[in-house]
Amino acid sequence: MKKTVKDVDIQGKKVLMRVDFNVPLKDGEVADDTRIRAALPTIRYLVDGGAAVTLCSHLGRPKGKPDDALRMDPVAERLSELLGTEVKKADDCIGDKAASARAGLKPGNVLLLENTRFHEGEKANDDDFAEELAQGADLFVNDAFGAAHRAHASTEGVARLLPAVAGFLMSREIEVLDHLIANPAPPVVAIFGGVKISDKIGVLERLLDKADTLMIGGGMANTFFLAKGLEIGDSLAETDSLETAGEILEKAGDRIMLPVDVVIAESPDRPEGRKTVAVDAVPGGWKILDIGPETVKQFSDKLKEAKTVLWNGPMGLFETAPFDEGTRAIAEMLTRLDADTYIGGGDSASAVNGAGVADKMTHVSTGGGAFLEYLEGRTLPGVAALADAS
Repeated sequence: MKKTVKDVDIQGKKVLMRVDFNVPLKDGEVADDTRIRAALPTIRYLVDGGAAVTLCSHLGRPKGKPDDALRMDPVAERLSELLGTEVKKADDCIGDKAASARAGLKPGNVLLLENTRFHEGEKANDDDFAEELAQGADLFVNDAFGAAHRAHASTEGVARLLPAVAGFLMSREIEVLDHLIANPAPPVVAIFGGVKISDKIGVLERLLDKADTLMIGGGMANTFFLAKGLEIGDSLAETDSLETAGEILEKAGDRIMLPVDVVIAESPDRPEGRKTVAVDAVPGGWKILDIGPETVKQFSDKLKEAKTVLWNGPMGLFETAPFDEGTRAIAEMLTRLDADTYIGGGDSASAVNGAGVADKMTHVSTGGGAFLEYLEGRTLPGVAALADAS
């Protein structure tokens, strides 16, 4: 376990806190504040404990230079509303503007720095950039589990320069995932969706030893269909992963469940022409965009037996109705189980939030990539850099 904010003195301290405020924006406003809300307990604890708090985060992919569409102003505005107090916003994360804003902070104040990825030094984990971020701070608190798999200046670099501890969100994520790895109640069912197999190979192979059933949906299933010699029309697939898919099919045997029917359309922009077909009856020129009702039934019947369920990745093009129906059906099914349900961040978290059932899950992770890498057994740089508990 790692030391947390409760293990250190925060009264009167100047705290640099890494948060994961990489949130979706729409029309200049925060479209989903889930990640902001997740950081509130740690921020409030620091504020109430008399610390002056400077927050830093990345937002989007600005490629190492300022991008007006990815400034943190809407985030500061939403955070102010949620905290019920003004959150000041600096016009940069380093340099004179940031230093001036930080110098004026008093105990109980909160400042949000500008997007850390406006500087190339962030992703490069540049020592000079990390030193500027750390300048003037007494303590570093990392509550950004969703960015903990990146060895960036604001996640790993500053942790080498300051006493570094976990926030409540980071600590909870580690605790939950350690339990899931070590003591999952059987039977264990793992559900995987999304498009890519390539970024999930490691965790899929590890779960072959732990899971009683592997269910595959979404674009991932298309690659498995190809590996079995099925036609998928114009559907997305990872042809470079066909050999891997075949190996997983062979190793998993009858423990793997693939869709038996799919919802297809010539284009996601023309949902009125969609139809449901068996997986071996996808015509040329059509796209697989969701799992079908018989697949939902078969998956649901197997899920009723589960005591532990891990879900990462939607079952179809869930951002576009009506191709979200399969994903929503699985999300709602999980709420009816007598089982521990773990949702693996990213699109999976968005799916259960969109279905309005996130609060009925055992745990909804804030980290997609970090969630997968931790389950795979990889060392997360942002976690490893934090002080160990006694």
